[in-house]
Amino acid sequence: QLQLVESGGGLVQPGGSLRLSCVASGRTFNSSTIGWLRQAPGKEREFVAAVSRTAVTIKYSDSVKGRFTISRDNAKNTVYLQMNSLKPEDTAVYYCAAPRPFLLTTSPDEFDYWGQGTQVTVSS
Repeated sequence: QLQLVESGGGLVQPGGSLRLSCVASGRTFNSSTIGWLRQAPGKEREFVAAVSRTAVTIKYSDSVKGRFTISRDNAKNTVYLQMNSLKPEDTAVYYCAAPRPFLLTTSPDEFDYWGQGTQVTVSS
């Protein structure tokens, strides 16, 4: 089992930055890919970024590549999402999530464990 708690969301102007944090508890954190996904109003949940259990493999969606950076600190059971050059279209609820252990995926349907989400609003 894995429990995930996000923090760090808020209101930011276009071009600004935010850093999201995801703190995990549970025995499978070090065996799990951790991802960030988001859901905007009226849209389906979409993949944003994922980091493999040892951080050797990192994946980003095309829409955030070059602007967002995902990282993890296994000693602190924490995953971060640094978001720079934010755009209004980045506005969404951001979720930290994990698939079953040892699976690396970018498909939202394959993420089994989810946090409660944190709101990110990019607006002037």
